[in-house]
Amino acid sequence: MDGTVRDGWRELLRGRRSLRRYRPEPVPEDVLREVLAAAVYAPSAHNRQPWRFAVIREAEAKRGLAEAMGARLRADLTRDGAPAEVIEADAARSYDRLTAAPVLIVLCLSMVEMDVYPDARRAHLEWVMAAQSTAMAGQNLLLAAHALGLGACWMCAPLFCPEVVRAALSLPPDWEPQGVITLGYPAQERTKTRKPLEEVVLWR
Repeated sequence: MDGTVRDGWRELLRGRRSLRRYRPEPVPEDVLREVLAAAVYAPSAHNRQPWRFAVIREAEAKRGLAEAMGARLRADLTRDGAPAEVIEADAARSYDRLTAAPVLIVLCLSMVEMDVYPDARRAHLEWVMAAQSTAMAGQNLLLAAHALGLGACWMCAPLFCPEVVRAALSLPPDWEPQGVITLGYPAQERTKTRKPLEEVVLWR
C-alpha cells in the first residue's frame, strides 16, 4: 500500500463528523445513488444483505415523519414525567433536524431472507446479526457521504418508534426501522475526540 492510499483512508476515517446543519441545496440523485451503492457493499451475515433503505426528499414526507415521531416522543416523555418545557424542546429539536435536512435515509432491516430457528435464543441472535449487518451498511453510507463532500448524522430515534416510522412512510411490513441518517451539504464544521487506545483495548 503506497503512502497516498494509506494517508487517504486515514483522512477519510478520521475526518468524518456527525453534522446536523446543512445548506438548502438538494443532493443530486446520482450522488445519492453512489452513496447507497457504497452502503450495499458492506459485509453481511450469510451474505443475505438484510438492509433496506427508504429515501425521503419531499418536504411533505419529511414533515409527516417528523410530526409522527414527535407525537410519540411527547407521549413517551409525558409518561416519564418530564417537564413540559423539556418535552417541547426535545420535540422541536427532533422536528427541526428531520425537516431541515435535504435528504433523510431511513435504514431498516428485513428478516425475510435470514435463517429461521425454532428456539428464541438463536432466533434473537439471528436478528442481532441482521442488525449488525445493517449498521455496517450504514457506516459505509456515512463514509461514502463524507468522501463525496456531504455531511450526515445517524439518529437512533426510529428504534423507539419503529411502527410509527413504518406507518408514516408506508414501509413494507417486514422492514424494521433501525435509524435515520440526515444528509446534505454541510453548513457547519465540527471537531471530535476519541478515547486513547489504552482505555478501550486489551492485548492478549
